[in-house]
Amino acid sequence: MKTAVPCYYHVDVEVSPERVGQVRRILAAHLRFWNLENLVEPVCGGAEMLLRAIDEHASDKNVSIELWWNRQHLITAVGGTDHALRPHHDLRGCLRHLAATSDGWGCCATDAGARIIWFSQRARAGERVPLVAAAPRPITQEGLDVPREILPVARLAGPSATGGNGILEEAR
Repeated sequence: MKTAVPCYYHVDVEVSPERVGQVRRILAAHLRFWNLENLVEPVCGGAEMLLRAIDEHASDKNVSIELWWNRQHLITAVGGTDHALRPHHDLRGCLRHLAATSDGWGCCATDAGARIIWFSQRARAGERVPLVAAAPRPITQEGLDVPREILPVARLAGPSATGGNGILEEAR
C-alpha cells in the first residue's frame, strides 16, 4: 500500500484542441499513481474545461499546469502568460463550473502579469490513508529499577480541626 505523502507535478503545455485530451490523460495518470482515483474526474474535467476555454479565448497558448497534493487537498493551478486574457469576462462559464464542482477556487495575477486560475478538491473522510502506529522504541538502553520503598501519597483534605488550611496534607 502506498502511503500518502505530499506530491507535486508541473507541466508546460502549448494548448491546442488535440493536446487537451493528452494533458487530461497525463494528469489522470499522475492522480492514479498518487492513489487519488476518486479525484480523477473532477480534477481532469476542470483542467480540461480551463484548457479548452484558454484555447478559445487566449492569443498566447502557452500555459503551465501544476498539481499539489498535501494529504488533504489536491490543488490544481493553470497559469497562462496572455496579458489580454480577462478570466472574469472571457472564462466566466468555466469559472462558474469550477465554483460549482470544486471545494475552493480562485484567480490571481503574478508580478509578471500572468494569470493563474486554481481550484482545490478535498479528499473525503472515508478515503484518507490510515495512519500506522509505529512500535515504541526505548529511550535509554537500560531499564529503571522498581522502587524499594513506598513514598508518602499526597491527598486532598478538607479543613482540619487543628487549624489546617485544607490544601494538601501528607497521608500518614
